[in-house]
This record gives sequence, structure tokens and C-alpha cells, in this order.
Amino acid sequence: MADTRNKNPLKILESVGKELITGVLDDLVGKNVLKLEEEEKKKIYDAKLEDKARVLVDSMRQKRHEAGQIFVQTFLNIEKNSTSIKAPEEIVTGPDESAETTDTLKPCPHEEFLKLCKERAEEIYPIKEIKSRTRLALIICNTEFDHLPLRNGAAHDIMGMKGLLEGLGYSVDVEEKLTARDMESVLCRFAAREEHKSSDSTFLVFMSHGILDGICGTMHSDEKPDVLPYDTIFRIFNNRNCLSLKDKPKVIIVQACRGANRGELWVSDSPAALADSSSQSPENLEEDAIYKTHVEKDFIAFCSSTPHNVSWRDITKGSLFITQLITCFQKYSWRCHLEEVFRKVQKSFEKPNVKAQMPTIERLSMTRYFYLFPGN
Repeated sequence: MADTRNKNPLKILESVGKELITGVLDDLVGKNVLKLEEEEKKKIYDAKLEDKARVLVDSMRQKRHEAGQIFVQTFLNIEKNSTSIKAPEEIVTGPDESAETTDTLKPCPHEEFLKLCKERAEEIYPIKEIKSRTRLALIICNTEFDHLPLRNGAAHDIMGMKGLLEGLGYSVDVEEKLTARDMESVLCRFAAREEHKSSDSTFLVFMSHGILDGICGTMHSDEKPDVLPYDTIFRIFNNRNCLSLKDKPKVIIVQACRGANRGELWVSDSPAALADSSSQSPENLEEDAIYKTHVEKDFIAFCSSTPHNVSWRDITKGSLFITQLITCFQKYSWRCHLEEVFRKVQKSFEKPNVKAQMPTIERLSMTRYFYLFPGN
């Protein structure tokens, strides 16, 4: 075999490229995927190497759409790391980094995990050993209602969030078709689970219709409200009622409308702006002082929209918020703490598209950074 080490690399590439493309063209003609006449086939077979592509193009001018689809599919079907022609050693390459998918959870390298745990030990929530921890997560999703519209596309949200949380090491319970009273009962049972004692965190995901102060049960109507108040969720999992999760991150994800406003407006370049005159007064300050620990601590709630505004859902793909949330967890949770991941979700909604909404972080009482360290 002739030594190719001193040959011009560009000439080698040109030769390999011509042979590869010619092989594909011959294969297309041989299998008659373009359904050419016999006379047209003969012209292509008899053509010189450099003329084959031109002759084939002339033959398929009347079938441009079909030809385009066939060419794309043919090249996609070629195995990524092999062809029918052996390339010289000098130009054989490794895996294509650009082929990395973005629809899977990127793991955190173990070295990075150990480094962060050591360097930021006082700043981050401790992570229990993967072999002994028993992480639990709960998804509550209402799709069908007695008096409210069907939430088409919600099945995609359930599947996506369940897959994400399982990838992060949580055993996931999914509950559907619940009234407000049923939701409260499910939450109380979940909070009492023994596994929380050997866990380091939990996720609570709520997907339903909603109003400003809570999540709608399946029997909700204007005349007879059926609503689980947000305060009830925090009460069930606070340090008074759920000691097993004391000092551990409790992450609440809410995909629900919080009003009927669309969350968008037209603005001018005028510097004039409306000031929010609302003030916040501390609640339960006296009562909290009685206890040795804060009643409500280590929570973070991430809601799909700001108060009084709607959230949007694609009936074929699922909620815009849940879709972006999953994507950002997959791409960034290996190196970003939870609040950073949430901010990246917010960033993706920064410029209002056809439908506007702005996810919001609320009732944040976490005193450390929560890293999920996928794979660790």
C-alpha cells in the first residue's frame, strides 16, 4: 500500500470526497429511488467521475422536492464513524462534539462534584451519598375538570418532568384528577414518608388551572371554588409539620395561571414609570421568635408567571414554562446551582414572543446554594 503521509492533505480530502459522493450517487441510481428512466440511468453510469453529479442533476430537475428529501435522508443514514471508503489515517477524526444532544441531562463530572463540595462546603446544601439516599418527588397534575377547560398537552408536561426528576435521582410519585381536599391529603401523606429522613431534598410539582392564591382542584367553578391555597403547601412542609425535611431544600414548581391578565404591554421610550407603592410587613415575627428554628425555611417556589397573569400551554408539546425548565435543567444543572438554573429559564422568556409570560421565583428562604450534581 502506498504511503500517503507526504501527500497534500487537501488532495486526499478531495479524492475521498469525490469517491464518497460518487458512491452515494451510484447507490441512488442503482436502487432507482428517483425512479429514473433506463436511458437516464445509462447516461449517469457512462458519465466521467467529474461529470456524474451534473448529469444526475440534469435528470432530476423535474423532481426537485423528492430529490432533496432523498439526498438528506441518504446522508443521514451513513454511519457517523464509518463509510464504504477507508480514509487515510491522517484524516480519521474522533467523535463529532457538535453532535451532543440537548434533550438529555448532562452529568456533572465526579471531579467537579468533589471540588465544589470541598471548596464551597459552607455555602452549599450537603448532598447525601447516592447509594444510601432516598430522594422523593411528587407531581400533581389536573388535566380534566368538571367546569373548566381540558388542559390539552398536560401529558407532555408529566412525562417530561417525571423523566427529568428521575434523571436527577428522585423516585417520582404522580397524582392526577384531584380536588383541593384530595391534593391536601396527598401532600400530607407525602410529607409523612419515612424516606425523607434519608433524603437530602424534595421536589413538589403542581400543574393545573390556577388563580392568584392557589391551585384549582377538578371541581372548581366561580360559584363553588375548589382551590388549594399556596399557604397550605408551605404549611404542610414547614419545619413544624415535616421535621424529616428540616434544613433540606424543598423545591416547589407551579405551572398554573395566577390571574387573567396577559402579562404584556406596549411601552414607549418615556422615562416615566409606575411605582409599586405596596409594602410588605413581616408576618409571624413574634411567633417565629419562640422557636429555635424558623418555621418556614429552605423553600424556593418557581411559578410559571407573575401574579395576576396567565401561563401558556402548547396543546401538542406541553407548557412553555415546563418545556424551558426541563431544557435548562438538562443543559445547566451539572454546573449551576438551582437559582442560576431558574434565572436561565427567566432569561429565555425575557423578550415577549407571540405569548408573553415571566416565570417568578417566590418565597425564597434557602440559606445556601442547592446544587443537584446530576450523576453524583
